[in-house]
Amino acid sequence: METSALFDFIRGPLAWISFIVFFLGLIFQFYRFFNLTKKNPHVIYNPRPRKKITGGSVQDFIKRASLSVFGVNPVMVIVTTVFHLCLIIAPVFLLAHNMLLKNAIGISLFSFSESFVDTLTVIFLFCGLFFLLRRILVARVRAITDWNDYFILFLATAPFITGYLAYHQTFADHYRLVISLHILAGELMLMAVPFTKFVHMVFFFVFRFVIESEYSLGKGDRTW
Repeated sequence: METSALFDFIRGPLAWISFIVFFLGLIFQFYRFFNLTKKNPHVIYNPRPRKKITGGSVQDFIKRASLSVFGVNPVMVIVTTVFHLCLIIAPVFLLAHNMLLKNAIGISLFSFSESFVDTLTVIFLFCGLFFLLRRILVARVRAITDWNDYFILFLATAPFITGYLAYHQTFADHYRLVISLHILAGELMLMAVPFTKFVHMVFFFVFRFVIESEYSLGKGDRTW
């Protein structure tokens, strides 16, 4: 009876709490972001005209990025891109999740097939393993890694690990426990987004359009 009550709490009230914390946390971070930045007056102290290096087209951004990050470590760029794409696509466009969304608020998104999302999950987990081994085996990365980095990686991969186990019913006799851990892992990750390094998933795009830098996609009219 107590186990059933805990399961109902995890998939009910705690789910709503996690979404509330997620959205209120993002609102707080946006408020903090605009307080820590200011409009850039573009004051030129040198009377001679200078070439503006910020902004530009998407093509310019890709060219600058490819000459810097991609040129230094293309494998890392590819794995990171695939990792983040799977992180977004798999949970958002999963049929089971959209069925829950439909039941909760009456709307649902486009859904990929379960087999396709299952493949994305496996790819995501291999990418996560790559990041883990890189932090352990590469000396220069290990030197700047602390427990928080491992914890963030665990939070990111836990929903996928438990989701994979639940989908394949690896522990069929303990399915309720596995699915409870899956839901709880997803809720913990959602609540952690605004207050951990996960927030870069949102602010990556904000910085590219709002903050002035050589990697800006927009006019970049704010500065730190």
